[in-house]
Amino acid sequence: MGFREGLLVGAAVAMGLSLTSGTAAAVERDVATNLVVPWDIAFLPDRSALVTERNSARVLSVSNGTTREVARIPGVAAEGEGGLLGIAVSPNYATDRYVFVYYTSTSDNRIARFRIGETPQPIVTGIPRGRTIHNGGGLSFGPDGLLYAGTGDAGNTANAQNPSSLAGKILRMTTDGRPAPGNPTSSLVYSLGHRNVQGLAWDTAGRMYAAELGQNRLDELNRIQAGGNYGWPTCEGSCNDPRFVNPLLTWSTATASPSGLVFHNGNLYMAALRGQRLWKIPVTANGGVGQPQALFSGTYGRLRGVASSPDGTLWFSTSNRDGRGSTRPGDDRIVSTTS
Repeated sequence: MGFREGLLVGAAVAMGLSLTSGTAAAVERDVATNLVVPWDIAFLPDRSALVTERNSARVLSVSNGTTREVARIPGVAAEGEGGLLGIAVSPNYATDRYVFVYYTSTSDNRIARFRIGETPQPIVTGIPRGRTIHNGGGLSFGPDGLLYAGTGDAGNTANAQNPSSLAGKILRMTTDGRPAPGNPTSSLVYSLGHRNVQGLAWDTAGRMYAAELGQNRLDELNRIQAGGNYGWPTCEGSCNDPRFVNPLLTWSTATASPSGLVFHNGNLYMAALRGQRLWKIPVTANGGVGQPQALFSGTYGRLRGVASSPDGTLWFSTSNRDGRGSTRPGDDRIVSTTS
């Protein structure tokens, strides 16, 4: 270990921080603790974060070591994998003040927008809900300023190939919930043949990627094309059928079960639930991917959300209190890392 690295390690120990295995310069710290199933993270222009809690229907503000409730979304029905899921901040927040959320109600999954302090108004309804599984929930603005949502097949595999269903799809819309100009059809549907999409991301060239939960064998990282059909339920992983788009990468469900996805400093970072790790995936100049690297394997338990912070660090959240994990002191937590 060199002198500078030694100073970094000593400083980290003194501050009660930990270092990522194999990366001496990477420092982690808790930015929020004692949360209950945090699901997604989005940042406001003032650099504070908004965090959804799946079961409580709360939207929390995390800023400078303080966590407080800023909204509670009415009509959320938290059951199984459903509840308050994705969150996205308007790219025009400075002028319109809009925040968007994806959530499960008693009858469907829906997307609503609101200003903090005001009642949320649904802009998309009728996304099929699964009683316990496959509600999707990914929600992000693309570089085109349009809102994208990843949905699940709601436990009915036929939904994914049905172009009239909003289940098993990636949706693309305006900020009032209408089909975006340039969509492949006149509907909200941007791509189809998905099983359960919870993570959406774009690289600096504007190429879109999605993390998708497989069934029993293979989870997927997909490069998303307008009108692309990603094969579910015919394909789990690659199936070399010209009707379908093959994934860029696959993992066994034991090492992934992916949720959040973000592009950060030239890499995609994919949070793994069952796999209990953060996958770092290099992105090449032509939009391909390099060899994935597993970070924090088993260190924090199940990982759910991941986001690129305005301060240059990477934030990720645990999901150990979701009924499928083992809780640790301080769970659930959000961790900031320089990795």
